[in-house]
Amino acid sequence: MWKRGIALGMTAAMMVGGVSACGSGTSESGSSDAETGSSSDAITITNVSYDPTREFYEAYNEIFAAYYEEETGQSVEIVQSHGGSGSQARSVIEGSDADVVTLALAHDITLIEEEGLIEEGWIDEFDQNSSPYTSTIVFLVRSGNEKNIQDWDDLIQDGVEVITPDPKSSGGACWNFLAAWYYADEQFDGDEDQVKDFVSALYDNVLVMDSGARGATTTFVENGQGDVLIAWENEALLAMEEYPDEFELVTPSVSILAEPSVAVVDENVDDNGTREAAEAYLEYLYSDEAQKLAGENYYRPSNEEILETFSDTFDLMVNLCTIDDFGGWDQAYEDFFQDGAIFDEIYND
Repeated sequence: MWKRGIALGMTAAMMVGGVSACGSGTSESGSSDAETGSSSDAITITNVSYDPTREFYEAYNEIFAAYYEEETGQSVEIVQSHGGSGSQARSVIEGSDADVVTLALAHDITLIEEEGLIEEGWIDEFDQNSSPYTSTIVFLVRSGNEKNIQDWDDLIQDGVEVITPDPKSSGGACWNFLAAWYYADEQFDGDEDQVKDFVSALYDNVLVMDSGARGATTTFVENGQGDVLIAWENEALLAMEEYPDEFELVTPSVSILAEPSVAVVDENVDDNGTREAAEAYLEYLYSDEAQKLAGENYYRPSNEEILETFSDTFDLMVNLCTIDDFGGWDQAYEDFFQDGAIFDEIYND
């Protein structure tokens, strides 16, 4: 169980100091004002996020609520929702009343934009392509690393059981897939047939493919399945903190700069009258206080100076490709993840 208050894969709902946390794919705000301590004149905003951000936003919501009340005199409460990033994007499209989305990749927000809920140009609304923190993809193995897993080519060996979530519902899984593809593309000098064979062999070794990154962590960490988890760096580091001496982190020779994106859901905030609070909520993610909190929760701060202070936590020398190496997210999604694209070809072969 996570010491920070949320068991892997379990749902929790609470509101303390303006914070509400909730489990996969749903929003819950507690049962009543009296029980939660919420005030009738408080602004409520809903943050629809992806799986591994639960602990970070629990802590962030508290510091933001204090900051916003001090700045404006207005109390604010945040309802929190978590699930696979793709599933969360679809929930907003289907009517989830999100004021902001903090999702695993830009394409999931673009899908909401295409439905008319978010204004065009959202990616330039905040700094760093509206990515206030970044991460990368690593391997989490059990202590002793019995299968001697060091790099991507070790994941295709006979007898290696891999855990990774499903790219159809998980943003983290898309980053996992692209990092593996880039490694193989370099190994085989761009020979697409050989690259496909390599990535196909990797997915042949996948034992369990959960719908979201946190579910995959549960499968590996708590349920004891698999030899290696392809994971967000922050998930791997958190698991190592919560289960000392049980796991090891392996950084592959090539990984990817994963940029979780944030955006205001324009149609909803205009309907809800929450635009000012929602914009402030995302803007404050770039404050020094929030950037330090991101690092403490194992996300890489976008502020380079603050990132350097976490050089003992992160491997800042890792070789990272970027989404630009795939032509941007729209092109990558079309090539790899839309129905009938390369992932379906590989996985259903």
